[in-house]
Amino acid sequence: MNNCIGIINLDENEQRINELTRHRSLASLPIAGRYRVIDFVLSNMTNSGVENIGIFTKNKSRSLMDHLTNGRPWDLHRKKDGLRVFNFADLDPVHDDIHNFWDNIDFIEYSRRDYVLISSSYMICNIDYNEVLNYHREKENDITIVYKNVKDCKENFTDCEVLNLDDDSNVISIGENISYRSNSKISMEMYIMKKSLFIDMIYKSIKSGKYRKVKQCIADNLKALKVVGYEFNGYLACINSNKAYYEANMDFLKEKVSKELFYSNSPIYTKPKDECPTQYTENSSVVNSIIANGSYIEGTVRNCIVGRKVFIGKDSVLENCVILQNGMIESGVKMNRVITDKGVVIKKNEELKGLEDNPFTIPKKRMF
Repeated sequence: MNNCIGIINLDENEQRINELTRHRSLASLPIAGRYRVIDFVLSNMTNSGVENIGIFTKNKSRSLMDHLTNGRPWDLHRKKDGLRVFNFADLDPVHDDIHNFWDNIDFIEYSRRDYVLISSSYMICNIDYNEVLNYHREKENDITIVYKNVKDCKENFTDCEVLNLDDDSNVISIGENISYRSNSKISMEMYIMKKSLFIDMIYKSIKSGKYRKVKQCIADNLKALKVVGYEFNGYLACINSNKAYYEANMDFLKEKVSKELFYSNSPIYTKPKDECPTQYTENSSVVNSIIANGSYIEGTVRNCIVGRKVFIGKDSVLENCVILQNGMIESGVKMNRVITDKGVVIKKNEELKGLEDNPFTIPKKRMF
């Protein structure tokens, strides 16, 4: 994969997770206690040997830039190649990423690599891109799209793209998941193609004015190009709504999912923090939870994800909750199926409960 440019295209639609992305990009949203959403795709690329990665982002990128620093946690702090971030686009990549690529085409043209790997950030998985590239070469594809055959499309992956394949895995059409069928081949929005083909697509899209999205250009040229699907069989979550974000965090508490994502031969890296270990008092009780470092626990925590530097007071009971960093839960609080954003304070003796299909989300700076 060292012959491949990695492009992380942050063109995700954030409307259904707006409470948590109001002051940040979805890619920088904390997840699994101490990670960020973008850590998964970044780690997948670096573990696969990709040494030249460009992140095409949007506004609200301060949190993301602070997290990425110089790329050191992913071994991308280099004089040549390494990590590059392009966050000065005039247009929102949700509606137009072609012009974003066009404005920064020098990054792609001057690269010595022959292939381009394009991926979004909100597909959470642990994947070896070397296997995808080998498949791409063996089949002599023009474009290879990674997909997963999922059985819960009615409940999850809403608004994601669905691939329709023939018997030889050729993509014959690309549609949208409208939760009509339970089984569908969900596009993971990961594409491999020759660099020359990608540049040609950008030039033709700009010249004709016909396309504003790379995905649209691919979907409209299926007959002219050999576009083939590659099936991924591991764990996959798509963080495109509050419900999906909550359920993904709860999945991390499952042993099988946790081992696949965090304890395999391809670990997930993140920016380290120099903080003390979490402290647990004699009266605290923690069951089946992920607790990041720097926290102080006096109460009861069951089936929860707790971020860094969180205080949970005496006699408080938290069940099935996601608490982001710097939160304060005062004494006597009862919470179930609640997501609290960074720095949220819950006053003592409050009771908060969300629904099973709709967790209660408390945005940043909201006081209770």
